[in-house]
Amino acid sequence: MDRFGKLETDVHIRASASKFHEILHKRTHHISNVSTDKVHGVDLLEGEWGEVGSIICWRYFHDGKARVTKERIEAVDKQNNSITFTVIEGDLTEKYKSFKFNIQCIPKEKGSVIHWVLEYEKLHDEIPDSHSMLQFCVEMSKDIDAHLMEGSEEP
Repeated sequence: MDRFGKLETDVHIRASASKFHEILHKRTHHISNVSTDKVHGVDLLEGEWGEVGSIICWRYFHDGKARVTKERIEAVDKQNNSITFTVIEGDLTEKYKSFKFNIQCIPKEKGSVIHWVLEYEKLHDEIPDSHSMLQFCVEMSKDIDAHLMEGSEEP
């Protein structure tokens, strides 16, 4: 097994790329209100919401357990609706030396595509690839989309 891993997926949603990106970028703390079974809280520990270098603490439920992870916003590209979070502390560091979430929201004729890339280095070879975390991101994306589409006239 390779210690370095990279998983990617696309999630097709009905909401606009800019609205989805705004939630991840500036209103991250609202995710716990729209994906309640997965995300129990998102707190700003340092900096400002959406600013590079800011530190965010995620409290979430994954693989049958309540977990906590601290992440730094590494990069924001407003023009391309992308954001990168790097894990700096918490449950993910028990298995991974490094873990990064890259999310790009790509506009389409109808709706958009959320492109997730998880890049990581495992602490040892026996740790499996993080397919369950990728699935968590897919499900959270669908929850955010459903919230953004509430009250919309679109079918």
